[in-house]
Amino acid sequence: MKFLCIYKPAKPEGTPPNQKEMEEMGKLIEEGMKSGWLLSTEGCLPSALGARVRLSNGKITVTDGPFTEAKEIIGGFALIQAKSKQEAIELTRDFLKIAGDGESEIRQIYEAPPNAGR
Repeated sequence: MKFLCIYKPAKPEGTPPNQKEMEEMGKLIEEGMKSGWLLSTEGCLPSALGARVRLSNGKITVTDGPFTEAKEIIGGFALIQAKSKQEAIELTRDFLKIAGDGESEIRQIYEAPPNAGR
């Protein structure tokens, strides 16, 4: 099963990780890629460079960043492979121990069954 893990740090937006955090995260990423549970991961640039696009009642609105609700700021994501939601939670706990305070939302990715549409 694939899971999308969306990380929302508790640190103020734009706070860079320290050298120790960078080294520990690098090791975790390397281990995850080698063992196959980490499929992809990226950090996000500050929300000042982003925009939110909304459709409501047929009308599109665009709001340029920065966004003020710090708890809603996405710091990055990881796409992982896990045998169960519980395993995805355990892998995310390991990530948070390095990344620090914040939260990570875990969402299972829909995967079409083999031979779907044939």
